[in-house]
This record gives sequence, C-alpha cells and structure tokens, in this order.
Amino acid sequence: MKAIVFDRHGGVENLIYRDCPDPVARATDVIVRVRAAGLNYLDIFARRGMPNITIPLPFISGGDIAGEIESVGNSVTGWKIGDRVVVNPKTDDGLIGEEIHGGLAERVRVPAVNLVRLPDTIEYNTAAAIPINFGTSIRMLMAIGKVQPGEKVLILGASGGVGTACVQIAKMIGAEVLAAAGSAEKLDQLRAIGADHVIDYTREDFSRRAWDLSGKRGVEVVVNFTGGDTFVPSMRALARHGRLLVCGATAGYAPPIDLRYLWRRELQVLGSTGYTQDDIATAVDLVAKGQLKPVIGHRFPLSETAAAQTLLEARSFFGKIVVTP
Repeated sequence: MKAIVFDRHGGVENLIYRDCPDPVARATDVIVRVRAAGLNYLDIFARRGMPNITIPLPFISGGDIAGEIESVGNSVTGWKIGDRVVVNPKTDDGLIGEEIHGGLAERVRVPAVNLVRLPDTIEYNTAAAIPINFGTSIRMLMAIGKVQPGEKVLILGASGGVGTACVQIAKMIGAEVLAAAGSAEKLDQLRAIGADHVIDYTREDFSRRAWDLSGKRGVEVVVNFTGGDTFVPSMRALARHGRLLVCGATAGYAPPIDLRYLWRRELQVLGSTGYTQDDIATAVDLVAKGQLKPVIGHRFPLSETAAAQTLLEARSFFGKIVVTP
C-alpha cells in the first residue's frame, strides 16, 4: 500500500510518500480501507517528536480516519466487509497515529471495538473531520465544562478544526459565542457558522474586547487550547466563578499564571483530554441529523500531505484539512 511515512523526527521534508507493507489483522481487528483522513496538530507533534513519548520509527501518523471495512479478523462479530466506519483512535494498544500506525495510508489496522458505524448520508471527507475534533469538543464543553444555555463562551483559535466544532456545539447548547481568530476572512466565516461576536486578536486585545462584550462582567467560559501567552489574558476575560477549559497547548505548554485572578474570582481551570467512543458516536449522530456540520477548509491527495501539514503549521486555513488516498 501507499502511505506517508517519516523515518526520523523533524520538518515536513521527512514525510515520504512510499510503498509500505499492508497491515495484518489480528483475530479481533479489522482492516479499514481509508477513504479520508483528517489532519490534527497531533500529526505535527508526532512528526517533530514529543517529550516522554517514544514513537516507533518508521511511523505512519493520522488519527482521524473514515473508510470502509476491507477484511475482518476471525473473532470479529457485528461487522462485515463493506461496512462504512469512522475510528475511535484511543485503543488498548495505544493511540492510533501516535503510538501505533495511523490513517495517512491506504489501509489501517483497527481493533473492531474502536469502530463507529458511519451512516450512508455522511460522505467520507466530512466523516474524517468528526472523531477527534467533535469528540474532543463535545467532551470538553458538555461533560467537563458543563456549558449552559445563555452563558457567554469565548473560544480562542476558533477557526481551526476544534475551534469550529466548539462554535457549533456551544451554539447548539444555546450559549452566546465569542469567537477569536486572526483575519477578517476567518471572522466572516465564523459569523457564518453561528458566532455571535468575533474578535480579531491580531488587531485588538481579545481579553479586553471579551470583557467589554460581556458588559464588563466577564464571560462564564473560555476555551483555550493554545496556551502560551494567551493563558493569563484568558483568565482576565473570565467572570467570577468562570471556567477556563484547556485541551491543548499549541502555542506553548508552560504559560505564566497570574494567581490573583484565580483566587479573587474563584476561577476553575479544567483540563479535558480527548474523548470517549460515546462522544464520537454522539457527534456522528448529530452530524447525521444536521445539527452539526464539520467545516472542510482544504482537501489534499495523500501524496501531498507535506503541503497539507505546512498549511496546518502556518495556520493558513479555516476548519479542517483532509487528505484522501
């Protein structure tokens, strides 16, 4: 099969499109013929190398996978060849795309228990934008953050895959959404998917603007998966008893913290790591019902994954980047 492989950590020049052995199913596995794979920052981190995580080299990343079952292990029940599926990357063997080979390939081995059935009404490119982004967002906003109707929710980095998912889910709940991004074009697109207020963080202080938009009371929730120098301003934007939801650190994992805001306003900083299989199944169901709609910003053939990851690193996109074998 063809796959995108890196033999060593570093830049996109290490991504090679080449022939690799087909994966072999164990008794409890299926082989999925990949029809589309969504890119995530996890693919960047895996390629660069991550502290305290050993990635077996050579390696195939890619955790957001949609496709159809090509073969089944002899102990698998409930699934058959040709079934349309999306994949929950969190397996008992490790995370698909980080610890075991992922979906930036024509085929991938998946434990059958990690499959979620994909309705015929959802096309594969759309499906590849669901598992990680929408699963993460549903868990963070609903299970961890417990966002309520009428609350004000500030979403940083709102133009990416997780960000656009958070905008839609918060609106579905009934929250008032403040979405921050870095260009006028992205702000227009955020309005189009439901944001009530938009903030260009390259032109104004997002914290001060959110404070003003909230009537100088602060917002109840901030979604921050960037970290770095956005962390303290996020705390400043929060109302008393506000919740800062954290599911990543794309701009830096060791930010400064101003403890004065933490205790004076009795803030909560809540971490959210990933998703459950039920979260992904819920997301698929909501997409099938038309209540959520993944935003696909760019599509690339698998052979051009290096160009797709370059776009991802530069943040020069809106929504989700999908590659197709």
